[in-house]
Amino acid sequence: RIELVEFGGASVQAGASLQISCEVSGDIFSGYCMAWFRQPPGKEREGVADIYIGDKSEHYADAVKGRLTISQARGKRTVDLQMNNLKSEDTAMYFCAADRPRLRDHGGWCPQIGSKDYQHWGQGTQVTVSS
Repeated sequence: RIELVEFGGASVQAGASLQISCEVSGDIFSGYCMAWFRQPPGKEREGVADIYIGDKSEHYADAVKGRLTISQARGKRTVDLQMNNLKSEDTAMYFCAADRPRLRDHGGWCPQIGSKDYQHWGQGTQVTVSS
């Protein structure tokens, strides 16, 4: 059974850095697809970063490239999202998601960035950026 619990959300000033984390229970570390999504107030949920734990390959949405970094350190039961140079448009509820690797229509093992085709979801952690 996979359970995901996000933590670390906070209210920060624009330009600040923040790391949020997703604590994972269950065996994902042999090679799962993990992703971070966010849902700004009144908007659709959107994918921002994903990682395939099997080979540590990462993908990012264009809006966050160069500012956000997803990682999963060996020996840790968390998947982290480091966010630098935060902007007011980063204000959102951030969700962690997980799914088993399987061959997808696009030829990869994990959903393409932005796809919500994940089986497991956390409850979210709020990040608020004020300018």
